Amino acid sequence: MRSVSWWVLISSVSAPVLLVGGWTVAAKLQGPGYNPVTTTISILAADGAAGYWVMTSALVALGACHVITASGLRPAAPYGRAALAGGGLSAMLLALFPAPSSGGSFPHGVIVTVGFSLLALWPVLAVRRGIMRPRPAPARAKDTPPGPVVPGSDPVAPGSGPVVPGSDPARPGSGPVVPGPGRSAPWGLRRTPSVTAAALIWLGGAWFLLALYLFDIAGAAERVITFAQTFWPLVVAVSCFRHVDEDRQPV
Repeated sequence: MRSVSWWVLISSVSAPVLLVGGWTVAAKLQGPGYNPVTTTISILAADGAAGYWVMTSALVALGACHVITASGLRPAAPYGRAALAGGGLSAMLLALFPAPSSGGSFPHGVIVTVGFSLLALWPVLAVRRGIMRPRPAPARAKDTPPGPVVPGSDPVAPGSGPVVPGSDPARPGSGPVVPGPGRSAPWGLRRTPSVTAAALIWLGGAWFLLALYLFDIAGAAERVITFAQTFWPLVVAVSCFRHVDEDRQPV
């Protein structure tokens, strides 16, 4: 059985398409005076901008895609899904608090910071632990006669021994239930890829600050890091879709 539904793939694919399509069309409407390398995306959605409605609509649709994806990523940990949905809501709130045509805006800056932080944290918060599975019992010789029924043992399987607390009652003598291996989770929800993705996003945030104040390439840096944040949910959704849910298989 698939871990996620097909509509999760649609929402996760739509998010980066809407983002790139939105800033591309909005930049065309803005005219040749707009430089995507030095100017941030927020200017495209600022009050009075030529592409205001295009970029704002793209951000709202992008946020909705993140919320839909989070609601369908059942294999992910709840805190990770909540952080992804929160990042989507932050993108939608930018429509209510757009950047001014010149100068700064405290509400806009707070929403951008919160949204970035949530989308940078969600890969780690979404890491899925190993599934719970019974430890296999040692093999018994076929020609060994069953022993007497011991008090506390399974009467259906004489000689199986007492039922161990925490073991699988459907498999007498199987041993206690222990966490399964980490590889039981989809690739996008394993610890190493998730920590790596989060670390790269945070490094991208630091690069954006340097680009904003030192190198005058804030627009290019923002596009790279924003696309990375939007693309990672797609990676997770594809890995979950390709992964067969082992929790629903007999062990």
